[in-house]
Amino acid sequence: MAVKPSKADKKIAYDAKLCQLLDEYTQILIAAADNVGSKQLQNIRKGLRGDSIVLMGKNTMMKRSVRMHAEKTGNQAFLNLIPLLQGNVGLIFTKGDLKEVSEEVAKYKVGAPARVGLVAPIDVVVPPGNTGLDPSQTSFFQVLNIPTKINKGTVEIITPVELIKKGEKVGSSEAALLAKLGIRPFSYGLVVLSVYDNGSVFSPEVLDLTEDDLIEKFATGVSMVTALSLAISYPTLAAAPHMFINGYKNILAVAVATEYSFPQADKVKEYLADPSKFAVATAPVAAAGGGAAPAAAPAEEEKKPEPEEESDDDMGFSLFD
Repeated sequence: MAVKPSKADKKIAYDAKLCQLLDEYTQILIAAADNVGSKQLQNIRKGLRGDSIVLMGKNTMMKRSVRMHAEKTGNQAFLNLIPLLQGNVGLIFTKGDLKEVSEEVAKYKVGAPARVGLVAPIDVVVPPGNTGLDPSQTSFFQVLNIPTKINKGTVEIITPVELIKKGEKVGSSEAALLAKLGIRPFSYGLVVLSVYDNGSVFSPEVLDLTEDDLIEKFATGVSMVTALSLAISYPTLAAAPHMFINGYKNILAVAVATEYSFPQADKVKEYLADPSKFAVATAPVAAAGGGAAPAAAPAEEEKKPEPEEESDDDMGFSLFD
């Protein structure tokens, strides 16, 4: 006859198993297991079999094992798990893709009736239609202010009725009505609350981010760094091009307003003194972008002297050269 293990033996075995899993797996999903039955949990274990293991247990025992294993191995990253062990939670150790495992866990949800005193996780709306109940049940609907009518010897609900709001407790009348109508409004399963990956802890929403989302967030961050650097005049790699351009503009403004000059400023002063030269310099660019420039009137060509031949440098001048 097999000897039944004592509570102390069970605790020792559980501690050894948890420590072994902590050493073998670097990725852990912390999932809430409220209102999850044993049969449902068994199906989840079967669905994850292969690269994931579900471990349930008392929070005090798990915290103690994690703390002692962190001290024994010197890996303080395990201690990040302790604040997450709150409420009715379990640990899903996995070597697979975190997003795929999280989606697989979400598949195993089952419908549940509305029990008295239960906090509604969602809004419960009773749809209109025939209930199949006999007319003697009319008073029951009147107590809940549900508009009905008698149609072909049965009670029919006329309009949709919001019976329970999210966050409210289910009353006895609401629970009885939903049971009569055969409505199971709630669904329960393991809900991933947090993700542990090599010592880092983050929200499961991070798993839903795509590559485009990451690029967008990175670009937003670079823009914020650039704006802050320019505001406090602190040079960074993102703000350096803007600082050089702004500095060049300031020097150019001083040169234009005074006798101080440099090669680029000389060209700008020349254009300011004779704007027609600037028009001639930009004409090839306009012709390349929008087709050939319209020919000037013959009379004007006879009156105006031919413009001096511009060099390649003058024709392609830019204020930022």
